[in-house]
This record gives sequence, C-alpha cells and structure tokens, in this order.
Amino acid sequence: MNWKEEWKKLAVIVIAFMACFHLPVEKLQESERVGNALWESLYLVRWYAQEHVLLCLVPAFFIAGAIGVFVSQASVMKYLGADANKALAYGVASVSGTILAVCSCTVLPLFAGIYRMGAGLGPASAFLYSGPAINVLAIVLTARILGFELGVARAVGAISFSVIIGLVMHFIFRREELEKMHAQAAMPQPEVSRPLWKNAFFFASMVGILVFANWGRPDAQTGAWHAIYSAKWIITALFSVALGLILVFWLGMPWKRIAATGVASAAAAIAFRHEPMIPFGVAVIGLSWATSADKGEGGEWFGTTWTFAKQILPLLLGGVFVAGALLGRPGHEGLIPSEWIVRSVGGNSLGANFFAAFAGAFMYFATLTEVPILQGLIGSGMGKGPALALLLAGPALSLPNMLVIRSVMGTKKTVVFVSLVIVMATATGMAYGAVFG
Repeated sequence: MNWKEEWKKLAVIVIAFMACFHLPVEKLQESERVGNALWESLYLVRWYAQEHVLLCLVPAFFIAGAIGVFVSQASVMKYLGADANKALAYGVASVSGTILAVCSCTVLPLFAGIYRMGAGLGPASAFLYSGPAINVLAIVLTARILGFELGVARAVGAISFSVIIGLVMHFIFRREELEKMHAQAAMPQPEVSRPLWKNAFFFASMVGILVFANWGRPDAQTGAWHAIYSAKWIITALFSVALGLILVFWLGMPWKRIAATGVASAAAAIAFRHEPMIPFGVAVIGLSWATSADKGEGGEWFGTTWTFAKQILPLLLGGVFVAGALLGRPGHEGLIPSEWIVRSVGGNSLGANFFAAFAGAFMYFATLTEVPILQGLIGSGMGKGPALALLLAGPALSLPNMLVIRSVMGTKKTVVFVSLVIVMATATGMAYGAVFG
C-alpha cells in the first residue's frame, strides 16, 4: 500500500469533514448573496446549455471523434508529433484560432483528439491556447471598441503566447516527450485508406458547420460580417449537405439513414424557420442514428465521439455551475462582489495585473463576450495593463476548461500550463501598461 497517497486521501477527508462540521448554515440561509449565487449558477448553466452545448460542443465532439478514427496517427505525428518539424508544428497550432473561432471549452474535444493521437505536448499546448485566444472576430472587435493599440497588443500577445507556452511545455517535460518520440518512431506505418484531400474536405465540412452555426451578430448592420451573419444558416445548411454527400459517397455510410436525416432536417427547418436550433438538433440526432448503425468506420466514429462526450461534458457543466456561483454572469453578481474585482484591477501594479490574469483564467468567457465585459470594467477604472492581462488569460482558460485539461494530460502538466498563461499575461500586462498606460 502506498501510504503517501493514502495520507493525502485522509487529509482531504479530514478537511472536508471539518468544513461540513463548521458549516455556518444559519448565516448562509440569511445571506441574500448566497441565494443569489445559487440562482446565478443555474442561470449560467442554462445559458451555457442553450448557447454552447448543441451548436459548439456537439460539433466539436464529432470532429474530435473523427480525428481519432479518420486521421491516421502517422499524419498527426508527421505534422504535430514530438519529432515533427518544429516550425511547421507550431505554425499550424498557433494560427488555428483564426479558423476555428471557438471558446475555451469548445476547443477541448479537439485538443483531446489530437493529443491522444500522438501530437507532441508543445504543439498540442500551443493549439490549446491559440484555439480560443486567436480569434479574428474578437481581435477586430477589441480594436474597434477598446482601442486599436489594445487590439494589436492582443493579437501579437496571443500568437506569441501560443508558441512560447508550447515551447516551454515541451522543454519542461522534454524527457517524456523524448520517450514519446522514440515510441512513435518504433510504430509501423499504417495503411492509408483514402486520399488526404478527401479527409481534408470531410473535416472542412464539419469545421464549416461549427464556425458558421456559431457566427455572432456584429454591431454594424452593414458590411461583410453582417452579410455572413444574415446567411449563416444557409451557409451551415450547405456545409451539412456537403457532409452528407461525403459520408455516403466517400465514407460508405448507410445512405438511407443519411437521406432520411437530410429530409427530416429540411422539414424541421421549414416548419420551424425561426427556431434554427430545432432543425440543427434533428440533424445531430440523425447523424448519431446513422453513424451508430454503421458496422465500419461510422460506428467507430460515433463510439469515439460518445467517449469524448461522456468524459468532457459533465466536467464542463460542473465547472460552469461553480463559476456561475462564484462570479455570476455579466451584469449579475455571484459570491464574489464585482466591486472587489473593479477595485483590484485599477492602475498598473504587479498585484493589479496578476489579479486580472488570475481572475480571468478562472472566469468563463463565451466567444466575444470578454470585450463588452472589459468595456464596463475599463469604464469603472480598470487599468490598460490589467485589461490586456485579462484578455490574454481569460478567453484561453476557465475553471471548466482546467477540469477537462487535467483529465486529459494530468495534474502536473495542467498546473504548469495554467501557471504559464497567468504569469505571461501578468508580465505582458505590466509591460503594456508601462508603455501605454
């Protein structure tokens, strides 16, 4: 028996017991803030379920499952493996966010997929940070609303962070990476079942669905962004049709079920033209029904997708619940008063920048929501340095995000990754505040 581990468990039990023994139930019952925090956690969970689970996470789960089934391990190792060309690996990983435009939780199934397929820790960490951080729409919105200088600093900082964090993670855990490299070198080359360009179109169709189904409403009522927003569901439908054709003609999945899914989705779109979530939900159910019935790659794809969903979704919803209880929603308070946060991020001190980076790392920001939140904080006295620190740490991390990262790559790597983001965001915020504050 490992007594060191058993003593750790005993310590956790004792601490939990003491917390329960001295729980101030009467005071909590009288506290209006505690009751409000409970409602805020429920509101945030409901909002997350309505806005992110079906449109963001479910497509991401299917993409992650497809990575595990349709992308050969040799391909992942060639471009992102421990022994891959560093310039290519980090280049691909560091700009992925410009294509995906996902939040810190949606990127997790994709990260888990490439990491378990053999991607090196460095490129995988760069991808994990860059996915939500390097978002073209968010950077443009930052420059437009919060100032051109802050927008440029966010773009430069996010791209630099992804590469630096990846390189540092690789260096710290270089012994494990060396072992992984040797193990990968000894693996036989798998047979390629279909050309690379077919897989590329397959994944492009799914990424297109993910991106355009979540295309946010721009502030301006004219221009290219608004035109895309107005046609987002038509574009999403075209990508869905392309996906259906690929599944039937290239991947050999049961055409009757794919066709039935398409007809049912189209009928739902006509019947509920103002409720796009309904036809989208019908399409998801139909795709699950069609792939699960396939005896070949389709069934394996659904099984891998379901594995990711079982592992990740409960952790995310639990983390969102806790984040809502502690910090509330934008414009609403949880257990931690908002004036504490505003008071702690004024000026450009080390404490202000660290607090902004630390608080941002644990808060949950949906895509683009960090900009209006920061606009309000800056109006309340937040310094420019802490504002950049929060922009660099907040969108890339969150409490739900950390819980899932730990389940994928372990406690030690997660602590190092989170610490790197917070420390680098703090230092960058201080430097920016000293120059432009």
